[in-house]
Order: sequence, then C-alpha cells, then structure tokens
Amino acid sequence: MKIHPTAIIAPDAQLEEGVEIGPYSIIGADVKIGKHTIIGPHTVIDNYTHIGENCKIFQFCSIGAPPQDLKFGGEKTRAVIGNFNTIREFVTINRATSDDIGMTIIGDHNLLMAYVHIAHNCKLGNNIIMVNAAALAGHVHVEDHAIIGGLTGIHQFCHIGAHCMIGGASAVSKDVPPYTIAQGNHAKLFGLNLIGLKRRNFSENNIKAITEAYRIIFRSSLLLDAAIKKAEAEVEDLPEVRNFIKFIKESERGVCR
Repeated sequence: MKIHPTAIIAPDAQLEEGVEIGPYSIIGADVKIGKHTIIGPHTVIDNYTHIGENCKIFQFCSIGAPPQDLKFGGEKTRAVIGNFNTIREFVTINRATSDDIGMTIIGDHNLLMAYVHIAHNCKLGNNIIMVNAAALAGHVHVEDHAIIGGLTGIHQFCHIGAHCMIGGASAVSKDVPPYTIAQGNHAKLFGLNLIGLKRRNFSENNIKAITEAYRIIFRSSLLLDAAIKKAEAEVEDLPEVRNFIKFIKESERGVCR
C-alpha cells in the first residue's frame, strides 16, 4: 500500500493490497477499500463506506457522508461502491437513510464525471456515464448503460431505464423508459437511442421490434393502457420488448411521453 503520511486513517478501516491514499485524505471508521483502488488527495471517505477493487477516485471527492435528508436520525447505513469505477473531481455520494433499500449502491465500470452528485438511497447499475454536474435526488434507480448528460437533474424516486440517453441540462421528473432518448425541462422523449443500441450489438431484429413497440405506445393515438395491450399482442415477443413494456407498466411516477 502507498499511504501518504498526511492521510488520516481510522484504526478499523480495512485497506486491501495495492490501495493508494493521497495527501490529506481522510478514511473513516468501518470503511473497506478493495485491492488496487486509488484515493486521490483531499478526499473524504466517510464512515461505513465500502469501495471495491480497481477504482480511481480523484481529488476533492466526498463519499459516504450522511444523507441530506431532514428525516435522517443518524442510523448506521452504508454507501457501497463496486469495482472498476472512475469517480472524478468534487463528486459527492451520500450514504443512505434506513428507508427503501437502506443503502446507496453503485455497481461496476461506471464513470462519474466532475461535480456529479448521488443522493441517499440511489441505486446505480453498471457501465453508466454521468456527465459533469449531473445530479440524482434521493431514491433514484439507474439501470445499466444509461448516459445522463451534464447539468441534468433527476427528481427523487425516478427510474432511469437501461441503454437510455438523457440530454444535457434536462430536468427529469418522470421515469425514462429503456432504450430511449429524453431531453428538456421537463424531459420529453425524442425516440430511441438507436446509435447506442447498435454500438452495444443489439441485432437488427431486436431494434426493429423495440421500434415497433415504441411506435405503438408513444406515437399512436391510443390511450396508454390500450397501446400497451396492442404492443403485447402484435410485437414479436423478445426479452428486450418485454423489458420495455414491463418498465412502462410498472412505473410508479409515470413515464416521460
């Protein structure tokens, strides 16, 4: 391990092989940091935070601080971060309240650019990109391969679907279905993320089926319930189509239209 002499490490913090801690960083109590993770200078990893292997955390980050929720009563909750994540300058990630999932969770292979904020009880999957100054309010769930543009704010309890793209400077107050593009204040749908789907090796047949389901549900004159039933009956029964329809049917906040 390479630990700078100015760093402050709690006695019960667990640092695995190859961990690096930069100058003036603070590692709190009951913190676990996995193999070969690098913590930059002037960074605070607060109590009860678990970080996986091969992460790169740049200078001036605050990870695992108590949630910005007036209902929080000091419970022992956690922030849990997976492997191979890149967390750039001034990112803030709060640990959870005891509500909902009881943890703030970030998966693997994510890129969080400078000034990103992830609030309490958020759950992020894998291979997500959040661009500079994007912010998630509490209890937001983001699925795999989503891209969230810079200066975008997402309302609490929203659900962001897999493989979607949200344009910069957007305000998202409803759920964003998987495979779509959303943009604006308040965000609206502008079709499917076709380039992203092709880059991730979706077959032409799958893309055609998702496109048809999108057309029926969002571009026809049918009411939403009727459109969903029509899509279920007429579009080829593929896992991606089922996922798309299931997301819309189970949305609690309603989806962007």
